[in-house]
Amino acid sequence: MSIFEDEDAVREAYIAVRSDSADVNWVALTYQDKQLTVAGTGVEYDEFLSLCGDDERTYGYVRIMTGDEMSRRSKFAFITWIGSSVSPLKKAKVSTDKAFVKQIFSEFGKELLSDDQKEITYDKVKAILEKASGAAYGTGK
Repeated sequence: MSIFEDEDAVREAYIAVRSDSADVNWVALTYQDKQLTVAGTGVEYDEFLSLCGDDERTYGYVRIMTGDEMSRRSKFAFITWIGSSVSPLKKAKVSTDKAFVKQIFSEFGKELLSDDQKEITYDKVKAILEKASGAAYGTGK
């Protein structure tokens, strides 16, 4: 039995986030029974954060625009969310399941693990991606 309820749907959502022509900036996977399913895709980062509840285990793949007036670039982050109310047994399962998710969510600039939404706000994730991407040559506008 696959870890994914519908692996093709997961791949399609990942491709949509990576595509410059699709209006999709994130995909979130959550558990339905013992399988991962696409819980949502969207444009607004706050919609993604709303799927990161205290009793949830969520795998997110997000696109964030970085750069300056000289160069705009899409950067990607892989976020693993483990809510503070998740049982220890379910927390442990995340480490093995994450390996299967990363086979699909394979290209990202930074990987983050969090149980505190303050650590994965849009501004914090953007700052982490910008720091990881190297030099910035613009004037900051």
